[in-house]
Order: sequence, then structure tokens, then C-alpha cells
Amino acid sequence: MIKLKLIPSIDIFGGKVVRFFKGNPDTSIIYSDDPLGIAKKWISQSADAIHVVDLDSVMGTGIDNQRHIKNIVANSQIPIQVGGGIRDFKYASSLFDYGVSSIVFGTLAFRHPHIIKKLIKTFGSKRIMVALDYLDGAVVVKGWTTSTGVSLENAITKFQNIGVKKFLLTSVERDGTLVGPDYQTLRRIQDEYRIKVFASGGIRSVHDILHLKEIGVYGAIMGKALYEEKFSLKNAVSTIRK
Repeated sequence: MIKLKLIPSIDIFGGKVVRFFKGNPDTSIIYSDDPLGIAKKWISQSADAIHVVDLDSVMGTGIDNQRHIKNIVANSQIPIQVGGGIRDFKYASSLFDYGVSSIVFGTLAFRHPHIIKKLIKTFGSKRIMVALDYLDGAVVVKGWTTSTGVSLENAITKFQNIGVKKFLLTSVERDGTLVGPDYQTLRRIQDEYRIKVFASGGIRSVHDILHLKEIGVYGAIMGKALYEEKFSLKNAVSTIRK
């Protein structure tokens, strides 16, 4: 059985650490005004990596969070993966230049798959992840506001064909809800495709994480449950490593 990677998420909006409910910015809850401090907290509790989301870039607010991302990378000894509003090859390259371990692409992957192919050729498939956020059976983009009309399965096949091996699957309906992951979809995808699946959306307990490990997903990205102290990362790490 694989070693499931436990990855806390740091969602940055207006320079603060926040969580949305089902991706809606009107439901924003602020948990901290110190993204680096939160990163250090998760590192001290043995996180395998940290998932940073630049929500301002996603929403097009004009607020630049690169300073926070750079600070997290510079002060971390574990991999930092970054996603959110990365629209071109140049910006992605700059993230790699200052030490980001991998980048998560959503809208760009659907608009310009040739750029994803170029990134894989330049930086290697291990450093490229495609986010497939899905709602009502179809992948959604642009901060979950626009349906692509493409099924999860067809999207995976499409991106596998250009060399993508890592996928972040997020159930929009479950994100921030603490109702549990979409086990049925995750198991189906895990069984049907030879890819590394990172699961996000709805994780609420250590039991959920153990179930994800049993399914065989590669990584669990945790958000609201950690910030609401439904369980501790330290306890999850010690339980999952037994």
C-alpha cells in the first residue's frame, strides 16, 4: 500500500489565509493574516508538502500574493506546490525559479494544453499537476464559475495523452462542507487510470484519510477540517504512518 501524502492547503486571499464554502468568495472565513506562520505550523506537524492556492489570482482581484508564496518557499524544507490563476508559461517558469516544487494548472490546461505539454518537456512531468474540479459530472474552470462540458474521464484521458501523470481531483459540491470526500468517484478513477490522484474536497476526519489511503490515492489535501480543528495534522500523521 502506498504512503499517502498528507498535504495541508493554504488558500491566500487578500494576503490572508482563508477558506471558501463551495468556492464562493462571499462565504470567505479568515483564519490568519500570516500565511508563513501557518506554513511553519503545518511543517512543525510533519506535513509531507504544502498546497498553496493564490485565490486573488484566480479571482482577478489585482492583489499580488507572490511575496507570500516566496516567503513560504524560502522558509520550508518540504515541497511546496502552488496553484491558482497561473495563466502562462512565463509565470509558471518564475514560480519554478524561486523554488516551487510543482505547479497545479486548471483553466490554462483547458485553454492551452500545448503550454502544459511544453512545461512537461521543460521541467518534467513530476512538477506538473492538472486540477480537475468537477460539478455535476463535468470539469469546471475559471474559479469554478464555468463548465467545460468535459467529463472527468475524458479530461483525464486528454491530459494523459500529452504526458500529465498527476491530477488533483476536487469535488466542488463537497469543498469546504466537511461532509466527507467523494469516495465513489475517487475509487473509480483510481481503479481505471494509472495516474497519481490527489484528493480534495470534504475531508473531515482521520477516518476519511484512512479511507483515502485504502482507496489508493497518492495525496490528501486538507483545508477546513484542520483550520476548524476537527482533527490535528499531527494526529493524522501518526495514525496514517502506523
